[in-house]
Amino acid sequence: MRGFDLTPYRRSTVGFDRLFDLIENNARINAGDNYPPFNIERLSEDKYRVTLAVAGFRPDELEITAQQNLLQVSGRKEDVSKTEQGKYLHVGIANRSFDRRFELADFVRVESADLADGLLVIELVREVPEAMKPKKIAINGGQLIDINKDQRAA
Repeated sequence: MRGFDLTPYRRSTVGFDRLFDLIENNARINAGDNYPPFNIERLSEDKYRVTLAVAGFRPDELEITAQQNLLQVSGRKEDVSKTEQGKYLHVGIANRSFDRRFELADFVRVESADLADGLLVIELVREVPEAMKPKKIAINGGQLIDINKDQRAA
């Protein structure tokens, strides 16, 4: 995102300020830092999975915090050179602390988290409140028709 100016889009759009802020902040925060590596999967229309490679971290060294529209995963590790000084001839396995942030869409919440085989797997689900789902409106004073009813019956 370096060198990409969003100003022309900001001038010609209304109500997209949050989107442009997210793009600019993400470009600044994650520029050049790819640790720990991660995958984001879409499992279905409303289910997602974030997988982080956190080999060497124990569950008590990891912290997952979910706030409104933000998922933050942190890992705290002591520097190997300070704790095991003199025992290692070469340290090639990344063993450093990290903070990884993921911006979440509205109504996305963390369903579960699991650590196995060096992978931290976080399951996410989007739950749109019933009041926010689209409804068909009948003309001439008829009743409301729930357009999601047909999809749920299928």
